[in-house]
Amino acid sequence: MSSRADLRALPAVDALASEVDAPRAVALAAARAVLAERRSELLGGEGGTADLPARARAAAAAAQRPSLRRVLNATGVIVHTNLGRAPLAAVAREAVAAAAEGYSNLEWDLAAGERGSRHDHVEALLCELTGAEAAMAVNNCAGATLLAAAALAGAGSEVIVSRGQLVEIGGGFRVPDVIAQAGARLVEVGTTNRTRRADYENAIGERTGAILRAHPSNFRQLGFVGEVEVEELCELGVPVIDDVGSGVLADDLAVLADEPPVRRSVAAGAALVCFSGDKLLGGPQAGLLVGTTAAIARARRHPLARALRLDKLGLAALEATLRLYRDPERARREIPVLAMLTAGEEELAARAARLAELVRGTRPAGAAPGTAPEAAVGVVPATAAEAVVEVIAATARVGGGALPLLELPGPVVAIAAGSPDVLAARLRAGEPPVVGRIEGGRLLLDPRTLAPGELEPAGRAVAAALRRA
Repeated sequence: MSSRADLRALPAVDALASEVDAPRAVALAAARAVLAERRSELLGGEGGTADLPARARAAAAAAQRPSLRRVLNATGVIVHTNLGRAPLAAVAREAVAAAAEGYSNLEWDLAAGERGSRHDHVEALLCELTGAEAAMAVNNCAGATLLAAAALAGAGSEVIVSRGQLVEIGGGFRVPDVIAQAGARLVEVGTTNRTRRADYENAIGERTGAILRAHPSNFRQLGFVGEVEVEELCELGVPVIDDVGSGVLADDLAVLADEPPVRRSVAAGAALVCFSGDKLLGGPQAGLLVGTTAAIARARRHPLARALRLDKLGLAALEATLRLYRDPERARREIPVLAMLTAGEEELAARAARLAELVRGTRPAGAAPGTAPEAAVGVVPATAAEAVVEVIAATARVGGGALPLLELPGPVVAIAAGSPDVLAARLRAGEPPVVGRIEGGRLLLDPRTLAPGELEPAGRAVAAALRRA
């Protein structure tokens, strides 16, 4: 146990705070926290010395670091839900910065000099790209589906859904709960694996408000299965809400062939088509509704529309992203999600080799012979003798609940250096944080999900973590 002398020797809060270069309130909070921690250690029998000023400075630095931080995604999961889903294209980032700089015409018609609608900023683009009569944006796809059900069905009406589409997505969001929150009554038809057109026809009645078709984004049914296509549903004379999930506008890409394209549902005659802006579309978090003029008008008038509306920064990023789709080739190059999905073998191999060089601290390609690794890339060679760094074949995933069966083959950098969990934790604690994945007792770093400008900082971070091993 600690002696009273050890406790009495602890510095005063003010004295410890004076050694911290931070705002007074931050320094005092850090000092109190460090002293409380040290008292607990001493009372628990942990003696020895402790560099309390260093601890206090570290605590103050951590307190001033933003909670929402840039993370380098080396997991190989392209639309990583926990890491913010789709990274934005450069033009979208620029649009956000411009909108954030000052005031904007968010709800002001500059030509008429009177109040306007925030929906006008993206409606024309969405109609152009999807063929819809009208469109609007809300804060996410779950909100879009809720708004669609409430606007077209609402209190006292019925919404017909196939039992095979009563899905749950991330966060416990369930289709039956959506229908209930919209104030409508759920009518289940068909079976888990097979639903026929006649099942819908037999369920339609005077109280039917809509048919909801929900794409099972994060799983697939195989074998003895069957469902009614959107074209047939639109022939039944009842408004159809088609939640297509991830939002495929680049429907000419072979890699996206198994995801329902938005244009198909619009062409089929769906009253409202709901999809995400931040998944395969590659924009900011948003829920997009496109469809008939009458259906969109009902959605705009519903009280939920205001509660779910998208803010000016999201609209700025969304508009800039949608503009890229006017030129499909440019969209593939500049929208990060599409670029990652279509990255070629040679490009990925070169990036993996470069990342491995950085991790090892070896001379990069093009550096003059004899150049020291530390001078070339800003690191010193790793000192963990047991570390084995090699490039191996692996597979990446789309993520975000899209294309759950699709595997994207490509090279990764595999690191064997003691416990992979310890190395992963060290990388998460670094600046910038680097997140990889663990397989077969090794930490894997996938260059597919690292932007070209992120290879260098990721490699340096990993090399530094190995030095600390």
